[in-house]
Amino acid sequence: MPESYLVVGGSGFLGRHIVEALVARGDTVSVFDIVQKHFDVPFYPGDISKEQDVGDAIKKSGATCIFHTAAPAAANNPPKGLYRKVNVEGTKTVLACAAAYKVPKVVYTSSAGNVYNGTDLIDCDERMTVPKEQVDEYNVTKVEAERLVLAANGQDGLHTVALRPSGIFGPGDRQAIPGMGRVMLNNQMGFQIGDNVNLFDWTYVGNVVKAHLLAADKLLDPPLSIEAITSSELEGVKRTVGNYTIPVSGARPPGPALEITPEIEKAYFAFKEGAQPKTRVRSRFDPLTPENLELEPNFPLQVAGQMFFITNGEPMYFWDFTRAVWAEMGADVPSQAKAWKIPPGFGMVLGSLAQWWSGLMGKEPGLTKDRIFYVTTHRWFNIEKARRVLGYEPDVGIEEGIKLAVAWWKEDQAKNAQKA
Repeated sequence: MPESYLVVGGSGFLGRHIVEALVARGDTVSVFDIVQKHFDVPFYPGDISKEQDVGDAIKKSGATCIFHTAAPAAANNPPKGLYRKVNVEGTKTVLACAAAYKVPKVVYTSSAGNVYNGTDLIDCDERMTVPKEQVDEYNVTKVEAERLVLAANGQDGLHTVALRPSGIFGPGDRQAIPGMGRVMLNNQMGFQIGDNVNLFDWTYVGNVVKAHLLAADKLLDPPLSIEAITSSELEGVKRTVGNYTIPVSGARPPGPALEITPEIEKAYFAFKEGAQPKTRVRSRFDPLTPENLELEPNFPLQVAGQMFFITNGEPMYFWDFTRAVWAEMGADVPSQAKAWKIPPGFGMVLGSLAQWWSGLMGKEPGLTKDRIFYVTTHRWFNIEKARRVLGYEPDVGIEEGIKLAVAWWKEDQAKNAQKA
């Protein structure tokens, strides 16, 4: 029997890309959201926290699989209770309605931020425990929602999975790339918070979509054989994303580099000239060896009931990514050696003052303490579990992803200029 997919939050950034991918492969797909932005598939409007609205959408669409991507954009001054209403109460509603209408599959878009509390995450895999405190209310509610989704697995005929993407960007992105664009247009590229020695995982939206479709397709599969999995070795992700031509982690010396070395400058020169710097593939340990698996019997090699980190597998030094984006936007980007470096401690002071002033003025602060943590700490993840169990491989590399994202951003800027 053919699947019928309902994308909850299908008008949003990721949700829309999932809809397009399903349509492209000829699947039956419908959208549930509060606002209709596209008119190529059946649309059911409603409030995600109301069972009547969600239930009607499931019934009318004949859904056999639900992609739950709905979530308010992370913001510093959201309406009170919005995150809890959508992320927690909305997720409860989706799960209850899926069970009531006998929908066997629910794929939930969680967040890699669930395990982040402002401290470094280095080669972090799914065994990392969720900290008692998260950096903001958004992540608090995403953690609660993920727990609800995973707890529902095996209940009332449900099979559930949670995907944890990190740093999604691409065409249609209304946060990361536009934010960097504003910095470029305001000519603020000469500032850098921290020493740029922290690796960060960005993920192209098309790769996140691929992971969602793989999870849905394999959600009912039985657990994989440990012997079969551990008898094969994984190649580096460059097998699918190609060689890097921007300064990713391999373009700089491993470990802290507090001073700008000739190698670093050479990496930037290589980027501008289109040369191919060397790459490194993170493979320091294998969490899926028989020895490690014996330590964690509660993590079977199956999709149902599990969480998976999803990234490009190309961790980059944070400011290297932003400079690559600015360069693609056509800016004359100052080198790191010429950037005015703001120590993280002083950045915290500025962030606190900015939040205080914005609170008085009733405006969204451009700088916050949480953002200082975000741009100065390591945040990169091990995706071997996704590669082994889901069969996930990133198709679009960081360089190509930046080109696609910035091309869309330029078109969007031109459209906005015409409207003005």
